Amino acid sequence: MTPLDKPEERRSAAEGGGTAEGSDSAGGDGAAEPQGSQAVTEQALFEAFGGVRGLVETTVPGLFFIGIYTVNQDIHSAALTALGLAVAMALVRLVRRDTVKHAFSGIFGVGFGVLFAMMTGNAKDFYLPGMLYTFGLSLAYILTAAAGVPLLGLVLGPLFKENLSWRTRNPGRKRAYVRASYAWGFILLAKCAILFPLYFWADVAKFGWVTMALKIPPFLLAVYLTWIFLAKAPPPINVIAEMEAEEKAEAERQEEQSSRAPVDGMLAEVATEPEAERPRHRRS
Repeated sequence: MTPLDKPEERRSAAEGGGTAEGSDSAGGDGAAEPQGSQAVTEQALFEAFGGVRGLVETTVPGLFFIGIYTVNQDIHSAALTALGLAVAMALVRLVRRDTVKHAFSGIFGVGFGVLFAMMTGNAKDFYLPGMLYTFGLSLAYILTAAAGVPLLGLVLGPLFKENLSWRTRNPGRKRAYVRASYAWGFILLAKCAILFPLYFWADVAKFGWVTMALKIPPFLLAVYLTWIFLAKAPPPINVIAEMEAEEKAEAERQEEQSSRAPVDGMLAEVATEPEAERPRHRRS
């Protein structure tokens, strides 16, 4: 069982010692804490980037396109097959009531590729919208990291329930987001540096297969580096839990005040009652 499964033990260890040197139980809990942090980081990354299934949904339509085009040299059949496959995978998610944001992003990407390819008659243009998006995203990662507001922190912050607290309250985590954003930016920029020359100079088949070959490895490398940076960073500050605790404390204070209101009212009435109206005791 991880520390995430034992919040009471973790809280008592923090109150009793707070450090590994404080007690044996705190030391054991401290050893397990990185594992819990890594598990949370993995879960957030899978949710943000779609995991293995998201990779499949964004890769398979492109593979079908280049495979069919290599066989029959027909843009229309290859493009429509890729689009139909993307729609089918989104419908499967809908039927199973799964998250559809990654599937729909795949539909839009494939749809724009189909539109470009059919309008120009050039099969390479099926991949052009994705290349332009990748280039723009690489610049966004780099520029936001240089500005001190890393894009990855804006994306992952809500998933960790820390929102933007890392900007002012968790400098170690902010540095991790900056490094991870730089990693994403330069990895995607290197991918563009390979694909754009091939777009102009290589034939359709070679360009398509290289594009598909560069689909997953750079992504996995960027996700792995992100996991490394965040796993070594300080844990996120759960601002959602803080707000809930504040709301609970405020509700308890209001309840206490409302329960004391009748007693305070009676005491106030007694204190302000005229002297003549107060009962007098005879002296014996």
